[in-house]
Parts: sequence; C-alpha cells; structure tokens
Amino acid sequence: MYLIIVGAGKIGSNLIDMAVNDGNDVVVIERDEARAQAVSRRHDCLVLNTDATTNGALRDADVDRADAVISTTNIDAVNIMVMLLAQEHGVPSLVSVVHDPEHLPVFEKIGVNLMETPQRLIADHLYHSVRYPDVHDFIELEDGTELIELTVSENADMAGRSLNAAKEGDVLPDGCLVVALSRDGDVRAPQGNTVIQADDQVTVFTDDATLRGAVTAFTGDYP
Repeated sequence: MYLIIVGAGKIGSNLIDMAVNDGNDVVVIERDEARAQAVSRRHDCLVLNTDATTNGALRDADVDRADAVISTTNIDAVNIMVMLLAQEHGVPSLVSVVHDPEHLPVFEKIGVNLMETPQRLIADHLYHSVRYPDVHDFIELEDGTELIELTVSENADMAGRSLNAAKEGDVLPDGCLVVALSRDGDVRAPQGNTVIQADDQVTVFTDDATLRGAVTAFTGDYP
C-alpha cells in the first residue's frame, strides 16, 4: 500500500514503524524538523519536513497515488484540515486520531473511515486489564459488542467440550459466538463439532450482557 502518514509524534512514530516494517510504501509529513530528521535516520522512506495543512505538502507526497492518508497529530484542527485536503484528492481511505470526543461529528461528516480517541483507548485498555485480567486483547465494536481473546483454562467448563455441546448444556450464554481458535500456531474457524481444549486461544464475539458468562466459561473464574 501507498500510505501518507502525517505526524511523527508518539502515535505517528509507532504507526510509521509498523507500516514500514510491513513493507508498505510510506511518505511521512512532519512539521517539526527534529522529528522529521529522526524518522529519516530510522527508516528508508520519504520524509517531508513541512506543514501538512497546505495542498502543496500533499501534492509533494504524491497524494493522488495514496491508498490512505493517516493523520496522527495532537491537534484536531490540523487533523481535520488534512482529512479535508485528502478528501479533495479522492483518497480512498481517510484515517485520523481524534483527541476531543466533541469533534467526532465533524470527522464523521468528512467521511473519515476510522476514528479513535487515544485517551479513551488507553483508559479502556487499563480498565479491561484490571477488570478482566484473563482477557488478553479486546476490540470494541458497535452497540456494546466486542471481540475478546482468551486462553482456555484446564478447569474451565469449555475445556473438553464441543461448541454444540456447550450450547446445548447452556455453558455458553446466548449471543456468545466463538469466531476463531488458535491451537499450536494453527488458526482455524471453529465448527459446531469443534472440541475446545485447554490452552487453546479463542476469539469470542460477545456483548455486555454475555461478557461475564463468556469469560467464566473459558477461564473458570471471573473477577
């Protein structure tokens, strides 16, 4: 992919690392000279030390080739302007961080594909780490639903049961769905006759009402 990343602060730097290491063609636009130089030394990618809120900056970045423009600055007004300019060039994917939740409607009107509030993400991660210590990872979806990743414990009710048997025995709550299973490095889509084993890593679709039951079923306990 051809990606234009605006901002090389803490969020932007991590994103640049991932994008470059994954083999993407990356152009970075960073106004701060020291940060721009740091990225140039670290990565073999084009770095433009300029103001991204000007049309000239995006043109220099060859925005018409871009699959996505990602704005990561710590100023929402700058991110909004970058998104508007990228939209004028018909960039297929517009992605931005949003620091103030009150600005979310503005980004929605622009048509930004992905909006995240870093402070909220950090708070969610900290809360889940304390409240649900057995949940390795989670992704919040819409309408109070989420994907969670768990490792099956030996003393869990799900250990040694097929998904069909678990449903029939009310071990899994209604609305809870196992969407992926990883065993010995092999990731598969589980079927009704799939038997869950201890040490399996499962990805489960759940909601607020079924979260407690899901965690209990796969780990044997709940905080």
